[in-house]
Amino acid sequence: MKLVAVGRMKSGPERELFERYAVRLRPRLELVEIPDAKGSVAEVRRKDAQAILAACGASSFVVALDEGGARPDSAAFAGLLERWLGGGRPLCFVIGGAEGLEASVIARADATLSLGRLTWPHMLVRSLLAEQLYRAQSILAGHPYHREARP
Repeated sequence: MKLVAVGRMKSGPERELFERYAVRLRPRLELVEIPDAKGSVAEVRRKDAQAILAACGASSFVVALDEGGARPDSAAFAGLLERWLGGGRPLCFVIGGAEGLEASVIARADATLSLGRLTWPHMLVRSLLAEQLYRAQSILAGHPYHREARP
């Protein structure tokens, strides 16, 4: 699995949290960081899109994180992950930069996923995604990491 994300994560708590979950995943989650582009909003989005799509590769199953995407609960996400991994194509998640994803990336995506209606810092989204991937794999393996009990 691969995560293509705009921006470079510095060392610190965000990177440590991301790594804590990324190393637990099988297959391991590879992080590909796209440098921040400069220019107008349209130029930044265009440059980011070109770099993101090149990093994903033509044969990948691309999942774009986008506010308009599907909002599954953890159990449903586990089912999606199982289906995506079972499809035989390399799985590539995409997180845009501060300007968001250009329409060409959304159009190329095989699926879109939202982490909710709240706005999250892009560096923190990496950790949230890595944790949810780990949670999904735990659910699929019957591991007790995920608990569904509610009051």
